[in-house]
Amino acid sequence: MKREPILKLLRAHAAKKLDAHEAAMAADMIRFVGEHENCAERSLLIGHLTGSAWIVDAARRRTLLTHHRKLDKWLQLGGHADGEMDLASVAMREAREESGLKSLRLVRDESGAVGIFDVDRHRIPARGAEPEHWHYDVRFVVEADPDEPLVVTAESKDLAWVDVADVAQLNPEESMLRMVRKTLRAGWSF
Repeated sequence: MKREPILKLLRAHAAKKLDAHEAAMAADMIRFVGEHENCAERSLLIGHLTGSAWIVDAARRRTLLTHHRKLDKWLQLGGHADGEMDLASVAMREAREESGLKSLRLVRDESGAVGIFDVDRHRIPARGAEPEHWHYDVRFVVEADPDEPLVVTAESKDLAWVDVADVAQLNPEESMLRMVRKTLRAGWSF
């Protein structure tokens, strides 16, 4: 079953000590993936999987955000899976495409495995012929060199390295603040 690897990652993430809201979203995401073979396809109009990169510098003090053109919000980089079930690869692809960075590196846990950093389920408003739908976003930590030049694409109004502690000034949504708290937690792991 092509969904089993992502289900395994989601179950491992759900088994961690998560806040109640993220735990509920993780459980809902596991149910969603289990029920929909085409969960990674945009053609599933009720919602679909997305992969995001929480890009940080080596010291974990800054994060790279995009001022998303369509949503007009500062967000982490990421996008649609488009059928790809390896959401870490999706996150890396989107991070490269949306930033122009080449030095990207997935952060691994103590055992050397790639783990999920955060999950979030959020509504995307209707746009044109596309109805309102859910994004089931799986987020991974990616490290990059903030001295590497950035390339702003048509998907963004801007890109900026931001002190993690200052993210709330650009986007105070709980989805972002949860990743900030996790990053600022001393000795964090995923």
